[in-house]
Formats: sequence, structure tokens, C-alpha cells
Amino acid sequence: MKGWFFIMNEKVKDLLQQQVNKELYSAYLYLDMSNYYISKNLDGFAHWFKLQAQEEFDHAMLITQYLQNSDIEVILGAIDAPDASYDDIKKPLTMALEHEKYVTSLINDIYSEAQADKDYRTSQFLDWFIAEQAEEEATAQELIGRFELFGEDSKGLYLLDKELGAREHEEPSLEL
Repeated sequence: MKGWFFIMNEKVKDLLQQQVNKELYSAYLYLDMSNYYISKNLDGFAHWFKLQAQEEFDHAMLITQYLQNSDIEVILGAIDAPDASYDDIKKPLTMALEHEKYVTSLINDIYSEAQADKDYRTSQFLDWFIAEQAEEEATAQELIGRFELFGEDSKGLYLLDKELGAREHEEPSLEL
């Protein structure tokens, strides 16, 4: 449904363009975390982070589609390699929570700019992302809590790994 025929504020447009790249970086980061867990023979953790990577890619595609529906050319930037080192198997979990908080701040900045410009269409589009980020942070925090409860015990770690391996990919349900 191209051609909604509204003029988007340049700053909002630029922030959305940047967010596409940041979502793709998030996918790249989570893929790196998945690779780390593979190296530690924690296939369930690896699977969980691989699906996180897919989710972030889906988010980038949603923003891309929104821009395209708004007749805005999407310009992709380079994706930096993740600059992360993992000292122990808990480290990616805490890094993921911090990264989700960072992404939340980015979405909030775009939302604030859209609201300031009275761009209610973009604000409404971002409502889904705001709810999604609240869920992402809660899930990351819960995973850390569960790791702290069970991860130090080899049997508990084994069961947690098995549970994470059962996660299934969910397609985003945002209507564009």
C-alpha cells in the first residue's frame, strides 16, 4: 500500500532509517551470542539467541516496510561487527538486557520526535515497538533470573538449556 501521501519530518525519517540499521546490528549481535553458546555446547541457549536474531531482523523489516509504504527510500548503512567478549556463560544474558534497554531508548527517541511533530501515524506505528521492547526487557530479565537460580548447578543448566532449545519463532503481528 504505497503512497500514504504524508510528509514525514526529516528527523523522524532519519531516526527510522537509522533504526533499521540498529535492528540489523541487534540481529548480528544476537547471532554472535548464539555462536558463543554453540562453542560452549549450549545448543538451547544458542537456539534462543538465534531466534532473537531473527526477531530483530523482523523488526528491521517492519520499519523498512513502513518507510516504503510512506514512499521513503530505505538507505541501508554498514553493519558493524559486534565488539563483545564473553567472560562466562552469563555474560551474553546481561549484555542482551543492556542492549534491549538501549534499543528501548532509541525507540522512545523516535516516538518523542514523532509526537513533537504531531506525526500521529508514526507514533501509532511505534506503539507496537514500545510494547515489544517492554516484553524484550522483561524476557531478558527473567532469563537472567532463571540462570541465577539454576545455571550454577549443572543439572539446572542442562534443563534450562533444553527449555531454551524448545523456543519457536513467532512472526510479528503488526499490521502495516
